[in-house]
Amino acid sequence: MIVQCKSCGAKNRVDETTAADMKAVCGKCGAALPSSATALHDKPETVTDATFARDVVDASSSRPVLVDAWAEWCGPCRMIAPLLDQLAAESGGRYKIAKLNVDENPRTAGQFNIRSIPTLLIFKNGKLVDQIVGVQPKPAIAARLHAQL
Repeated sequence: MIVQCKSCGAKNRVDETTAADMKAVCGKCGAALPSSATALHDKPETVTDATFARDVVDASSSRPVLVDAWAEWCGPCRMIAPLLDQLAAESGGRYKIAKLNVDENPRTAGQFNIRSIPTLLIFKNGKLVDQIVGVQPKPAIAARLHAQL
């Protein structure tokens, strides 16, 4: 997980499991970094083919996970990104937002038969429970996500 220091703005890599046990500090200025799971999840987390099982499937046993399947060249994907940033900031630890670049992670994209982007996948208890294809307004996405809480 990448956490931005509120004092100096430096980006710091923080292991979530370690952060729960110890106090994380900024590598540049030494200021304390957010240590709660809620603070660490105020931005969408990037997932890959290699981390998908751990960061999405396993993580969805404790709370729902919304995965944004996107690509850098996709205009509609760029349109929906700020909405997902807002949802992540509002999560309060109740759910998790993740991003999967389909160009860089074709195995996972193929596994879930993603043919159009943006595609939003919602996982709960290790299973895909909902799928949203195309750009949707924030209230529609939030309603589908909150239905899984």
